[in-house]
Amino acid sequence: MASSLTKDSARPGTPGSEKTFFGHPRGLATLFMTEMWERFSYYGMRALLPLYLVAPGGLHLDVATATAIYSVYVSMVYLLTMPGGWFGDRVWGPRKTVAVAGGVIMLGHLTLALPSSGTFYAGLGLVAIGSGLLKANISTMVGQLYDGPSDPRRDGGFTVFYMGINLGAFAAPLIIGTIGENVNWHLGFALAALGMALGLAQFLIGSRHLSERSSVVPTPLSAEEKSSTLRKAAIWAGIAVVFYAIVGFSGSYTLNWVLVPLTLLGVIVPTMVLVRIKRDKDLDRGEQSKMSAYVWFFVAAAVFWMIYDQGGSTLSIFADGSAENSVFGWDFPVSWYQSVNPVLIMALAPVFAWFWLALNRRGKEPSTIVKFGSGLVLVGASFFLFLAPLSIAEGGHKAAAMWLVAIYFVQTVGELLLSPVGLSVTTKMAPAKYASQMMGVWFLAVTAGDATTGLLSIAGVDLNKTNIVALEATLAVVAGVAVWMYRKKVKALMGDVR
Repeated sequence: MASSLTKDSARPGTPGSEKTFFGHPRGLATLFMTEMWERFSYYGMRALLPLYLVAPGGLHLDVATATAIYSVYVSMVYLLTMPGGWFGDRVWGPRKTVAVAGGVIMLGHLTLALPSSGTFYAGLGLVAIGSGLLKANISTMVGQLYDGPSDPRRDGGFTVFYMGINLGAFAAPLIIGTIGENVNWHLGFALAALGMALGLAQFLIGSRHLSERSSVVPTPLSAEEKSSTLRKAAIWAGIAVVFYAIVGFSGSYTLNWVLVPLTLLGVIVPTMVLVRIKRDKDLDRGEQSKMSAYVWFFVAAAVFWMIYDQGGSTLSIFADGSAENSVFGWDFPVSWYQSVNPVLIMALAPVFAWFWLALNRRGKEPSTIVKFGSGLVLVGASFFLFLAPLSIAEGGHKAAAMWLVAIYFVQTVGELLLSPVGLSVTTKMAPAKYASQMMGVWFLAVTAGDATTGLLSIAGVDLNKTNIVALEATLAVVAGVAVWMYRKKVKALMGDVR
C-alpha cells in the first residue's frame, strides 16, 4: 500500500505536509491493512468451517450439528462485541485491546490448524473472543483520526476502511478456501493464522500514526469496580467449571451441553439489553418513543440476518453436495461462493450511493422504513429463489452454479438496502445515555438471528428442506410487508429522525 501514500511538497512542519492515505490521515493505512488482514483470516476460516465440519476428512458431523456450530460461532462473534467495547472503554483502551485481540485471533487459528477435534472447539472460542474484542474497537480508532463528526473527510475515511473489509473478505475464500479444500484443511486454517499475523504486525509497526486518544482508557474502572468485576467473573467461571466437570464425570456430556446454552444466550441477552434500555427511567419521552420504534427495526433485522447468514452455512453445505460447482466446464472449490458477496458489495455500493443521492435531489429518496422493508422482502425473495435449485436437487440432478450466484446477488442487494440504513438509524435514534453502546445493540440483531438458526438446527430442523426454506422466505416477506404497512406508526414513534 506504500504507493498509495502521498507527501505534499510543502515544508516539513507546515499544515498539509504530513503523509496521507488517499487524502486521509496516515493512520488510516494502518487500520485499513489491519482490518483487511483480520477479515482475510476471519472470512477464510468461516468459508472453510461448515465444509470441514461435514467433510469425511474433517469432523464428519451431520448437517444439523454443523449448521448449529456455525450459527453459534457467528452469533458469539457479534455478541462479544459488547464486552469487547467495554474492555476498550474501561480496561485497556482501543489500541491495546486491538493488539491483544489480534494475538488471540492468531492463536485461535493456530489452534484450529492442529489436527485434533478437541482443540478445534477451543480454537473457535479464541477466534470468537478475539474478533469481538477487535471489531468493537478498530472502528472507534478510525473515528479518532478525524477532528470530530464535522470533519468533511470522516465519511470518506470510513468508506475507504470498509473497502479493506471487503477486499479481505473477497480474497480469503479464493486463497484459504482453495488450500483448505484441495490441499489440507488444517493448512487452510494455518493460512488464516498467517493472515492475522500480517495484520497484527502491520498494526504494531504503524500504531505510531494513530491518534493519541487510541491509547487512552476513556472511563477507567475504579479500584472498587475492578475488584467487583474480577470477583463476579471468578464466581461465574467457577460455576461453569464445576457444572461441566459434573456433566463430564457423569458420562452424560454431549456437544449440546455447550451449544444449547450458547444459543439461548444469543436470544436472551439481546432481549434483556433492549428491555433494560426501554425501561430506563432516565430516558425522556422522546427517547422512549424512539426506542419503541427501534424495536421494530431490531426484530426485522434479526429476521434478515437469520436468513442472510445461512449463505455461509445452509447454502454452502447445499453447494457441497447438490450443486454443479463449475463454470464453462471449469471446476472451482465450494468456498469460492463466499467471495461473491464482497465483490458485489464493492461493485454495487457506489451505485447505490449515487442512486440515493440522485433521488434525494429530486425529493424522491425512499424513507428509512421503506428501504428496511424492501431489504427484508429481498432476503425473503432470495430464499424463494433457493426453492428452484432445491427442487432440481430433489429430482436427482445437480443445480447449476448460477442459481447460487443469483441467490447471493439478491441477498447482497437486500443487504445494501438494510445494513447501512440500520447502522445510520441506530446512531440517530440512540438515547444520549446509550450513545456509545447502541452500535453494539445493533450487532446483537445479528446475534439473535444466528442464534435462532442455531436453535432450529439443534432441534433437528433440516434447513435444506423445501418446506423450511419456503417458511423462512415467507416470514421475511411478511415481516417486510408489515414494516411497510405500519410505516406511519413507526415514523410517528421516530419523532424527528428520518
